[in-house]
Amino acid sequence: MSNIINGLKVAEEIKKKLFSLASSLEKEMGVKPGLAVLRIGEDPGSQLYVQKKGFQANELGYHFEEHVFPSWVSTEILKAKIEELNQASYIHGIILQLPLPQHLDRFYFLSLIDPLKDVDGLHPINAGKLMQNVPGGFIACTPLGCLSLIQTIHDRLEGLNVGIVGTSILVGRPMAMLMLQQKCTIWMAHSKTKNLPSLCEMADILIVAIGRAGFIQGNWIRKGGTVIDIGINRLSSGLIVGDVEFEAAQKRAGAITPVPGGVGPMTVVSLLRNTLDSAYRYAGRPFPL
Repeated sequence: MSNIINGLKVAEEIKKKLFSLASSLEKEMGVKPGLAVLRIGEDPGSQLYVQKKGFQANELGYHFEEHVFPSWVSTEILKAKIEELNQASYIHGIILQLPLPQHLDRFYFLSLIDPLKDVDGLHPINAGKLMQNVPGGFIACTPLGCLSLIQTIHDRLEGLNVGIVGTSILVGRPMAMLMLQQKCTIWMAHSKTKNLPSLCEMADILIVAIGRAGFIQGNWIRKGGTVIDIGINRLSSGLIVGDVEFEAAQKRAGAITPVPGGVGPMTVVSLLRNTLDSAYRYAGRPFPL
């Protein structure tokens, strides 16, 4: 059986470091990390996810606030709130919880967030810095969390073959840029990709984020390979599963993330990390993590 990558355990270890650093920053500089979340509508999944963010932020001693708007909120009102938070000295990170209602353009609103407070790493400036390998930007939380998990398995990433199934701007594309920075060889797959099983068998590290339960079959996995399953799918039975056929893949993989308990906790802790990084920048201190 393969090594199960325990995202909960890794996240808890990082949170201990964040707690210590946040406490030191507040004690020495009087700066308390502040995180604000904008949530539109009453989507149950979004509500739960924001609750998790808020609970963990408070647990680490951060200031946390949630701003909730009805699904019919106007562009003007949402814009005004983002601009207000951009100017708030006690807020170091701003998140626009996705998805948005259809009448709101997410790209427009993401671009309104101050890049220095864009702890989700989705502002065009931060995305562009990642693309061009320019330091100083924030990296999208899920790819950053995935890299942290991968580094618990692989001491050296240079030259490894990395397959990424899914090309979204939230996960797939920033993940590819991040792995290229590690000098990996990258391939990406999408709905029109041919011979996907053969491609998967070539991957030393396979990263999957397509939102289709069990789509990647276990016998496609390279023996001894590392599998990072980002998918979260709820079956009619209520069971939560990933995009990879877990039990069969586990028999072939050298390491694999479970769903839940793999990537999810790392996404939240990466958000908290970025927020603390932003607070350190505001205080004029180098971020030590």
